[in-house]
Amino acid sequence: MAKTTNLYTLEVCIIGGPISSEFADKNPIVSRTIQIRGDQTLADLHRVIFEALDREEEHMYEFQIGGKGPNDPNARCYGLSSMMGDTEVQGDVARTQIDTLKLKNSEPFGYWFDFGDDWWHQIVVTAIEEKAPSGDYPKVIARVGQSPPQYMDFDE
Repeated sequence: MAKTTNLYTLEVCIIGGPISSEFADKNPIVSRTIQIRGDQTLADLHRVIFEALDREEEHMYEFQIGGKGPNDPNARCYGLSSMMGDTEVQGDVARTQIDTLKLKNSEPFGYWFDFGDDWWHQIVVTAIEEKAPSGDYPKVIARVGQSPPQYMDFDE
């Protein structure tokens, strides 16, 4: 019997970063709803978030799982293989499949992009289906708010 693959629906919200007050007034919520299969990796999740938020330049990033959200000291951190010398990193994002994280419905976790500009995201599991319908994943299924520029123009 073939193994079924779970489908996760995740709401990704920007909760911190270099956003101007003018942008925040016009976009009080910036979120993307993403669907991803359980056999895909945290690196796949990063790529779809990167594209969904119209990012232009890659930077270091990590996911923080098992805490109460971003920057929770009790969370398990998953990062790039180049970070693996850091004893706090639990696993490599390119090898960590979503199913192995044992996520639960309504569970929050963190995503930190660009360790200099500190873009903080809260991700919440909004649904887990036991069988992913056919189609291309990961994919964005909903957008709220405009994407903030990756680099704020301080001259404006």
